[in-house]
Amino acid sequence: MTEAEAPGWVGRRVSRIEDGALLRGRGQFVADIVRPGMLHARFVRSPAAHGRLLGLDTEAARRAPGVRAVFTAEEFRPHLTSPELAVAMPAGAIRYVVNPRVLATEELCHVGEAIALVVADTPHQAEDAAALVRLDIETLPPVLDPEAALAPGAPQARLGCADNLLANFTVAYGEVARAFETAAHVFRDGFRLHKGGGHSVETRGVLAEHDPVDDMLTVWSSAQMPHRNKGVICAALGRAEDRVRVVAPDVGGAFGPKFVCYPEDVAVPLAALLLGRPVRWIEDRRENFVATTQERDQVWEVEVAADGEGRLLGLRGRLLHDHGADTPYGIALPQNSATNLLGPYVLPAYRLEISVTLTNKVAVTPTRGAGRPQGTFVMERMLDRIADELSLGRAEVRRRNLIPPSAMPYRTPLKTRDGAAMIYDSGDYPACMADALRLAGYEAFRTRQRAAREAGRHIGIGLSNYVEGTSRGPFETAAISIGPSGQVVLATGASAQGQGTATVLAQVCAEVLNMDPARITVRAGDTAAIAQGLGAFASRQGPVAGAAVLQAAGQVREKALLAASHLLEAAPEDLELVNGAVRIRGVPADRLSLGQVAQALQGMPGFPLPPGLSPGLSASVAWQPSSLSYANGTHVAEAMVDPETGKVTLLRYVVVHDSGRLLNPALAEGQILGGVVHGIGHALLEEMQYDTAGIPTTFGYPAYRLPSAPILPRIEIHHHETPTPLNPLGAKGVGEGGTIPAAAAIAAAIEDALRPTRIRITQLPITPRRLRALIAAA
Repeated sequence: MTEAEAPGWVGRRVSRIEDGALLRGRGQFVADIVRPGMLHARFVRSPAAHGRLLGLDTEAARRAPGVRAVFTAEEFRPHLTSPELAVAMPAGAIRYVVNPRVLATEELCHVGEAIALVVADTPHQAEDAAALVRLDIETLPPVLDPEAALAPGAPQARLGCADNLLANFTVAYGEVARAFETAAHVFRDGFRLHKGGGHSVETRGVLAEHDPVDDMLTVWSSAQMPHRNKGVICAALGRAEDRVRVVAPDVGGAFGPKFVCYPEDVAVPLAALLLGRPVRWIEDRRENFVATTQERDQVWEVEVAADGEGRLLGLRGRLLHDHGADTPYGIALPQNSATNLLGPYVLPAYRLEISVTLTNKVAVTPTRGAGRPQGTFVMERMLDRIADELSLGRAEVRRRNLIPPSAMPYRTPLKTRDGAAMIYDSGDYPACMADALRLAGYEAFRTRQRAAREAGRHIGIGLSNYVEGTSRGPFETAAISIGPSGQVVLATGASAQGQGTATVLAQVCAEVLNMDPARITVRAGDTAAIAQGLGAFASRQGPVAGAAVLQAAGQVREKALLAASHLLEAAPEDLELVNGAVRIRGVPADRLSLGQVAQALQGMPGFPLPPGLSPGLSASVAWQPSSLSYANGTHVAEAMVDPETGKVTLLRYVVVHDSGRLLNPALAEGQILGGVVHGIGHALLEEMQYDTAGIPTTFGYPAYRLPSAPILPRIEIHHHETPTPLNPLGAKGVGEGGTIPAAAAIAAAIEDALRPTRIRITQLPITPRRLRALIAAA
């Protein structure tokens, strides 16, 4: 096979180009970066869930060994444009402005809120000195529960707000009242759903350094959105955009919580400016439990209406959403929950009233799935309820309600949070489910189940379907440049957090330029590399940034062929681009490297460029998706339950997933696998607990349980590929789909294993204690 006949790079299981450095210990995480004269920061944090800060004594801390400064809100105030960070997504339903504060004064609203910043020569000296800061706090009654927050006479979660109702809005369409009046069956259920934190391997970190020569402030941050962080820092510090650079170096996982710009992202750079020395802060794991955002509780009360054949007629109810103490992200999470409830089903009428409540807990922002697992859980559990009540198979009820492929693109009556129509672009939902059931041996399971019960083993099987909106805009950028060295440099506003962004974008570029992806240098997550960018969120890197790369690479290719046609005196259509060189078809010896073409496009003093060509071999594109593209799939879980102990053992897990065209199947499977593991934690293990004063009692991993290898089942991943027409790659996002349906499938499997007891699982996580209580009550 000749070079020109080599297969394309997109769609291949290319090994990650990032891994060489990481496996050899050459990664550059924030904690690995050391600057000359660097100091270390430690935050003094609120020990109270709610209280008035009456006094703050920092004298002992200032006199402690190695301490260079202790900053309070009063000392920061003259250097900030505002003591608050205006980072919330705007929404008309929000009733109160509750922005995060750089450092707290007067009122403390959750355990872990930053009050002061200690800077010292070493991390240990900073930590010891922070412990010397004395706080005089008048404790106030905390608000810890979204239902209690709205009860008459409830204490205020924030003294500046008249009540705890942050927002109230309704998602509705269709003739809901008529659907329930004419329904053959109406069933009601309540759900209490919990979601913990992201718990990435790397906690948050910020390093800031000011160069007085060019007045440049450089900030290294383990962030998902460095360009957004830069905007917040510039606004807070009153600095021009060309005087701030934000770099997201290697990031050891993010999963949503690093999407947010935090008070620490402003406080550390300001300390570096005031001290004239680099300052670094690395969050410890205890801080991570109280200062890094999480997803919180939701309480649902819903009714579903169905006809005599189990087909959905309508759904109505109420959602209470625990929002936490402030608003760094807006109210998109409950909106996602409400719209994702629809899933891949035909639902003729729907009405959900949503109340978003303030509580005295750390702020609520997305964790992998961003509210979608909760909405999916409610719909899938209600479908199981219909099936059980009507003595129908759970899979059969879903078959009767799935949107058929002939209806694609399917325009739902819902709107996304930006007001656009929610349109499912492509997919074959019945085929996905049929494949999952076949691969899981669903029909033959009952025989195995009966044999297991005779042997005293309680096994069950459950399934869940889902749809996920991916590829969120409004844009993403890519710039490709080739210099006389021949090095191809790809810069993008997308940012990496361990998911293989550099590899997949290099593959797309390599596909167009017909060269090995390993020869392409990818610069992601650096505001100095490219002026605009949005970063990592909403399963968007491959389809949105990839589309920008595809178009930019195409422009570079066309320019290289046109320039080479002048240099080689051949028509552009007679040329081909192979392995980093342009050559005449059929005459391999007549060739120019891309470096030589780039050299020619740099120009010579006094000599014109070839006609029709501009200087430089480069191109820049900001690609804007017209709307979301919707991934989908089906999960089937098999579980064994010990009724005596409530222990759940997952035996097998089957995924059939459709993310459109797969850019790199290996990377997609890694994302799906990781998402399933997150979903298992959501379903069975992860739970933040508080005492009556609002103090977390799960401060570490002995108390807060995460999924680990011994509890994971065999997870089998299979693919459908229905390309989306909404981007030139045909790809959809893949990062969160593994998480969204997992809890519903696992809950269904547990119920099925204990079918003789007729228990009903409506609360997450499904802990042994809760499961034993359900069994005892049954």
